[in-house]
Amino acid sequence: MKINRLKIVLAETGKTNKWLALQLGKSEVTVSRWVTNEIQPSMETFLEIAKQLDVDVIELINSSK
Repeated sequence: MKINRLKIVLAETGKTNKWLALQLGKSEVTVSRWVTNEIQPSMETFLEIAKQLDVDVIELINSSK
């Protein structure tokens, strides 16, 4: 299972779940579920999140090492 670092990156960039939901046109519930790793966004969505947060997509995904 992929574990994302969305919660950490949002905190580092000073952004909220609500802000991200608005940028992506998604519900806050969906974003919350991504942040808590209950579900994972698609790779396409990961790329859009990275673009919105101005980070490399690799920063959003924990290394499997």
